[in-house]
Parts: sequence; structure tokens; C-alpha cells
Amino acid sequence: MLNFDKTHDPRQNKMLIDQITGNKLPIKELIQETETLFQQSLNLSSDSQPKASTPPSNSKKVEGGVFRLTAERSQILEPTRVLLDQDDGNVVPDWKDKLDAEYKRLLSTITKEINVVDCGAVGDGKTDCTTAFKKALGNGRVKVIVPPGIYVTKGIKLPSWTWLVGSGPGMTTIKLHDKAPRGTRLLTNANHWKGNHHLLVQGLSLDWNVERLGNIPKTSTWGNHSSCLTYANVTYGWVKEVEGINPGLHCFDISSTLYNYAGDGFRGRRGSKYVWLDHVTGYGFGDDGITTHHSDYIFISNSHMCDPSGRAHQQGFSNSNGFEIDDGSRNVLLVNNSSARCFGGVEIKAHQNSSAASNVTIIGHLSINDNRAFNFRHIGHHKLNDAESRTAYNIIAANLAVIAPVYSDLYKDSAPRGMVISAYKNVVINQLTIVGNPEYDFKGNPVIAVQYRARNVILNKITVKSFTNRGACIKVYGGDHRADSLKIQACVPEEIEVGKAVQNVRIESAGTIY
Repeated sequence: MLNFDKTHDPRQNKMLIDQITGNKLPIKELIQETETLFQQSLNLSSDSQPKASTPPSNSKKVEGGVFRLTAERSQILEPTRVLLDQDDGNVVPDWKDKLDAEYKRLLSTITKEINVVDCGAVGDGKTDCTTAFKKALGNGRVKVIVPPGIYVTKGIKLPSWTWLVGSGPGMTTIKLHDKAPRGTRLLTNANHWKGNHHLLVQGLSLDWNVERLGNIPKTSTWGNHSSCLTYANVTYGWVKEVEGINPGLHCFDISSTLYNYAGDGFRGRRGSKYVWLDHVTGYGFGDDGITTHHSDYIFISNSHMCDPSGRAHQQGFSNSNGFEIDDGSRNVLLVNNSSARCFGGVEIKAHQNSSAASNVTIIGHLSINDNRAFNFRHIGHHKLNDAESRTAYNIIAANLAVIAPVYSDLYKDSAPRGMVISAYKNVVINQLTIVGNPEYDFKGNPVIAVQYRARNVILNKITVKSFTNRGACIKVYGGDHRADSLKIQACVPEEIEVGKAVQNVRIESAGTIY
């Protein structure tokens, strides 16, 4: 059996997912089928378009406070289309050609190549190499080579037009200094306010050295600090073959200059855009493995996140996700990633006082022993008396595999689920296979929950098997804050529970419509 710990090679994910789901469709046909279903979801009710953003009340203006100074009105963009790369047949976003052209510009703009050892760095795991990295990086337009070894720094800041490359994860390690403050970002761009561009980080392990803090109750400070790698206000960025180790907050944070809580309908200015993370891995994270905030056109592929510490949160209340597409993120594509033993494998969400992530597509994901393999929600916009979300729109997912969701010490009161959909409108799930552990008591819980004012949801080709003492395969929750406008078809087995007051659910099975 494969080991889905920190040693797992996520380049195997596509093969494993296809084996578990039994996918027989060529990927091109699967994408076309999923796009067709998404167009159908828009017609399930008249409530498929984002609501116009209205001026906030005086009380909400006070609540948003200073965040309004760094916010802009949120809009739903035209969704990214998913394509197949002509050269290798991989799934890519429709804007990848633009990113590839900028990659060539980066390589052609670099005017010198420097080995950091020639600037005084020593990879002995003891010597402070901060000054050596600063000298090597200079003002950019440089490829900085980091040979095998462990290089201790108090933080590295990358100027624009920079390629930082090691000999590979586990061979080249950059480690945070024992005396670095708790809020230190190990690796980040040089100017979060003016922004940076054309940054490539490749072939490294990034060790945040959480051990230096001892047994403190919280390992992070605030905002996008305390992480292994932070791109804040970066345009055209790449992170390839990089390992994040035990950060106080996140392994990888693709962010705006500041997180923003100005309210639903607003998002942070100075977000990152056109960033690709490929074949990155991480573990021991205090909050999330990979997270995005107020950033657009993000591509995350062939990556694996596992075994968070949860130490950025109060013990037992750790919303530590493998992949989190958070506040104000737009047009994010995730392809053939995996997660293990997290609270959420993939969480697409927002806080109550921020705009939801929108236009998020998942093609292939493998979740192992996550508490909630897939969790889609806009916190604080769920119940009857909550304001309805203005921004929680458009999630498309296909070819998903879940193995044995479980209870977790990360969040002790959270019942396990294969998928939860709350508050979002226009959601399509095409081909989801959830395999339980027959020796594990699921305590009567439903495997999939559609709830809390979710609308325009299509579930197609859902397979649930090998559970002991489970509830319904799919439960559509009713009541005042019911889900509504759903189409459920081709599910095995056909155990679907629909709550009271749900008005528009179409269930199709073996040619029969209920």
C-alpha cells in the first residue's frame, strides 16, 4: 500500500485517482461533460447570477473599519476554461500560454548566474547565510544556485526577475534561524506594497524551524506572516518541486499585500495573479498547506499536503486544510493533487466578513483520511437570519477520489464527511468516488451533505461504498436554511435523503425520475 505521508510522490496521483474512480472517459470528454453539466446548473433556478453589490450600511462600514481603505468592490470574473496542453495532454488553464510567454521572458531577462556559496554561504546547518543570499540576489535579473546543504537564514526577500534554484527537496534546504521572530516569512517577495513580478523558486526544502519556538500555544502571528513561502502582490510567479516543512501558519501562501475583512462584496487590493505551483509538498503546517487570498488566476497541480500540526489554532479547533482557496480568490484551477489527515482536503470558502472564493475548478483530487475531504462554504452566510452570500458562486469538480474520511483531533466536534456544500450557487460535481473503511464506525453520519442555502447543484456519477453504520449517501438538508434547486443522477447506491421544505430536487436513476 502506498504511504501518503510526507514521502508520497504526487506525480502518481492521476493514475491512483483513475484507478479508484474507475474513470473510463478520456480526459477531454470528461472535461466536456463537466462543462455541459455546469451550463445546466445555471438553469436550475433563476438564482444563478451573482447579486449586485449594494452600499454597506453604516454599521457594516464601522465593522469593515480600516479594511475598506485597502479594499475594492468584488466582481465575478469570466470563468477560466480548462484545456489540454497540446504538447503533453495535461490539464491546464486557458491562460497558461500567457504564463509560458512570461516564463520565457524571465529566462531571457536573467543576465547573470551566481552560486550562493561564492557570496559566502555555508550549507552546514549552523552558519547564518542571510547576508550571502542578499548579496547573491542583488537587484534581480539573476539565477541564484543553492547547492546541496542546509542554509540557515533570518528570511530571504526576492526581487523581481529572480530564479532561485536548489539541487532538489531534501538535498538543498533553507532553514529559518533559531532566533528568527515568530512572524518571520522564510521566503517571500521583496516588496508587498509595490509588488514584484517574474519569480521562480525551484528544487528546495523550506524548513520554518518551528522547533525553535518550543511548546508555545500558537505558532503564528497575524495575516500572511509565519509561512515557508509567501507571494504577496506577485504577478507571474512559479513554485516548482519545493517542500514546505512545519511552518507556523502555511507552507505556501499566494496572497494580497494584506488579508482583507471589509465585508462580503469587497476584496483586498494588490492581490497576486498568474501563479503556478507544481509538484510542491508540505507537512506539519499550523494552518493550511497551500492557501490563496484575494488573488486571481492561480494554478496548483501535482502537489501533496499532509499531517498538519494545527498549532496556529486553539487545540481541538484547527481548521487546517491541505488546500484552501480562501477569501476573494478567483479563477483557481487545481489538478491531480492529494491530501492526507487534514481537517479539509480541499476547502473553498470565505470568512463571514470577506468575499467568497469564486470560479474554482478541481480536476482530479485524492483525499486520504481527511475529516472533510471537500468542504465548500461561506461562513456566516448559511442560516435564515444570515445575509445571503453575494459572492459564493461557481465551483466545478470532476474525477474526485476519497478514502475513509474520519474523525480528527484537529477539530474534535466535526463529524466526518466525504463532501459538504454550503451557501455556494452553481456547483457541479462529476464523478466522485468515496470509499469508506469497513472496520470504522461512521456513527450514522451522511457521507455527502448539501445544506445551508446551497443552490443550483448537480451531482453526477457519485459512488459510495465500504462504509459501516453510515447514514444516507447524500443528504439534502431541509428547514428554513434548506438547500434547493438540485439535480442528482447516476448515483450508486441510490440512498438519498431529502429534508422537509426542499422544493426543487430532481433525482434520476436508471432512467427513472423521482
